[in-house]
Amino acid sequence: MKIVFMGTPDFAAGILAAVLDAGYPVAAVVTQPDRPKGRKKEPVPCPVKELAASRGIPALTPTRVRRPEEIEKIRELSPDLILVAAFGQILPKELLELPKFGCLNVHASLLPAYRGAAPIQHAILDGCEETGVSIMQMDEGLDTGAVLAKRSIPIAPDETGGSLFDKLAALGADLLLETLPKVGTGELVPEPQPKESTTAYAAMLKKEDGRIDWTEDAKTIERKVRAFAPWPGAYTSLKGKNLRIWSAKVLEETREKEPALLPGEAKNLKDRVSLPGTLLTLPDGSLAVKTGDGLLVPTEVQMEGKRRMSTAEFLRGSRAAAARLGE
Repeated sequence: MKIVFMGTPDFAAGILAAVLDAGYPVAAVVTQPDRPKGRKKEPVPCPVKELAASRGIPALTPTRVRRPEEIEKIRELSPDLILVAAFGQILPKELLELPKFGCLNVHASLLPAYRGAAPIQHAILDGCEETGVSIMQMDEGLDTGAVLAKRSIPIAPDETGGSLFDKLAALGADLLLETLPKVGTGELVPEPQPKESTTAYAAMLKKEDGRIDWTEDAKTIERKVRAFAPWPGAYTSLKGKNLRIWSAKVLEETREKEPALLPGEAKNLKDRVSLPGTLLTLPDGSLAVKTGDGLLVPTEVQMEGKRRMSTAEFLRGSRAAAARLGE
């Protein structure tokens, strides 16, 4: 069975590596063109292209895979099966119908939940207790094809987008290797998906999505901090500079015990304690941020132009506790 693999990021590279290590013949990979990165904005190949080069596999990098000349290049490879994982472009009908066994997609959610480009982060944002991977027979819709196999895992209370990404990449590779021997044998029973997804569409993330809105409740913001680590990152502004929050915990506010302010802070700050984004120092010396509901305690932060550090270390060299975030 001749395979063409289509994918781009680390998630896809891990799955490609598993397919190759299992001995399946991959005639070529189709991936995104090199993107400029770093201060010099030099073109850098994506993880799938790098892996393909290391294994001696040719790589096609179309800017638009639906162009007739790009489809023809794939047709010339005569694939029996096209495997897709986080490719980043929508496949046209002509390409979907090209291989004998169609196109299989490894999707990082329990379909029909979280169709879209960022299912991992959205599952954490929504406070889900479990997620998983699905092997789907692709059709012309957006992650709407019939499901051939699924496997679920729990989402840990301290799960980040990065840690869940790694778990689901490994899970997806294992499930795909269990599925591939059954392709074309009649053992796989396609399960059609309902027309409507059970969740909102998991749209592709942008850098701006990481900006914290302090009027949201502390639990929502804490999930955003975890979901967006390592990218796009949860951030705010402090005295005109960006402040990245790498980790945080929720501290429920009580009426019986008001948070203490640092000695010497301006008296009128007490009038601002109710404003979301206000920085407070708790009795134990830790830093907390007033949110729309409850307090968020950052535990690891990174100031613009500085290294990542614990909040305790950050406080030792900062007069930030008399400020308000997001102004």
